[in-house]
Amino acid sequence: MPSLHDATVDLDPGHHRGVIDGRLFGSFVEHLGRCVYTGVFEPGHDSAEASGFRRDVAELVTELGVGLIRYPGGNFVSGYDWTDGIGPPERRPRRLDLAWRSIETNRVGTDEFLAWASSLGVEPMIAVNLGTAGVREAASLVEYCNIRGGTHWSELRRTHGVDEPHAVRLWCLGNEMDGPWQIGHKSADAYAALAAETAKAMRMVDPGIELVACGSSFHEMPTFGYWESTVLEQAGDHIDYLSMHAYYEEEDGDTDSFLASAVSMDSFIDGVVATVDAVAARRRSAHRIDIAFDEWNVWYRSRFPGMDSFALEEAGARIEDDYSTLDAVVVGDLLSSLLNHSERVRVACLAQLVNVIAPIRTEPGGPAWRQATFHVFAAVARLARGHGLVARVTSPGLRTRRYGDVPVVAASASHDPETGSVAVFVTNRAPGATRVRLRHPAFPRWSVRSAELIAADAAGPRDREAAARVRLTPLPTSGDSRETNLVLPPRSWTVVHAHAGREDPADEWVRR
Repeated sequence: MPSLHDATVDLDPGHHRGVIDGRLFGSFVEHLGRCVYTGVFEPGHDSAEASGFRRDVAELVTELGVGLIRYPGGNFVSGYDWTDGIGPPERRPRRLDLAWRSIETNRVGTDEFLAWASSLGVEPMIAVNLGTAGVREAASLVEYCNIRGGTHWSELRRTHGVDEPHAVRLWCLGNEMDGPWQIGHKSADAYAALAAETAKAMRMVDPGIELVACGSSFHEMPTFGYWESTVLEQAGDHIDYLSMHAYYEEEDGDTDSFLASAVSMDSFIDGVVATVDAVAARRRSAHRIDIAFDEWNVWYRSRFPGMDSFALEEAGARIEDDYSTLDAVVVGDLLSSLLNHSERVRVACLAQLVNVIAPIRTEPGGPAWRQATFHVFAAVARLARGHGLVARVTSPGLRTRRYGDVPVVAASASHDPETGSVAVFVTNRAPGATRVRLRHPAFPRWSVRSAELIAADAAGPRDREAAARVRLTPLPTSGDSRETNLVLPPRSWTVVHAHAGREDPADEWVRR
């Protein structure tokens, strides 16, 4: 039986990373498999709005707490002509999508997606095609979306029934252009030159937009580092963010390494930030470039049979992973990595939103439901507000096959000075229970409002009925205003929500 570990987490409101950007809790909708069709969009479904978008899915998106959605890809965008998806739907062409071997009906396009995002109060992040298209097409799309009227593309939008501009602020300059799998794959030099010229043209249309250039698709890419340096040298003056993508899975039953995936994410982020700052120093540039980690998740790529195995079809199932509670614990820990880098990681997108490696699943004509990963993302998106605190962890080590010795306990935290709300997110990676002393003497009037957890069990991937039973469950706490004591179950993720203001709202309620 594994022995009980002991760890401490120290918090101080004066030690923080600044304000957490709400864009950190983004997601991703790509024309891939059933993410769009029979996912977010299914005319004729019992819950469908007049627009064809499913109300039950929209309600879960709101519950999930997503503040930003990247669209329309992904690999899909590198072969996409955005003009196919505008105008009367019945006149739109049916296209062969090479990226995911499917038939794209174009029933959902730019206007439909942006109207749906607006109805949810979600910010859009639009990617332009720099694989098979370029400067002119990207600038025209900005004109279509953001210019009020009086020009060809803006007036065309108005003839399509959209009088007011969509006012899209955040744009991606292509997708994974370093990847040989990408349609229109380019060398670092070729992509950097194209990204710089496209960025200049897009800003000529709308100077107020923000732009994301492609970084490496994975940490393990052979061009990692060189790619970033080249793009930053040539296009750095024209961009606001550099993208990062990463996916994690349990390999060969190596659960300990899988639970330490956030260690890999930490290293990846630190390496990219160091490269960004080194290039800026070499160029004597004061222009700040932050990180858009706009694709991340647990994805069992080893289960993916490859595109050649799929029939050419409309909205066929692709990459629909069933997530276990172990996967949920890892997703919670990855969220802590993002929070612990929130001073530079300003945008992040869980990939994807519905059906495709997603927290939300649907059945055509049937229900929508939450996967295990839904609950941890929703808790962090709801509670991580205000400042990102520096959580100082003292922990024993855990030996892993892939990453060597890693801390048994990982943690992140937030503090909203206006409301007094504090949220602490703690992962126990150990195969045994761990005792954690959460020390917070610098906070006035600390009181725990709730503590909940999700623990990995022995079950494998879950079906809908099993997934419906997954919940965050209460965790007992003890302690006082200076310290909160927790005993974390093996391989678990815990959220502690506390009030640490000078006046607890509950006290005022009691006095009344």
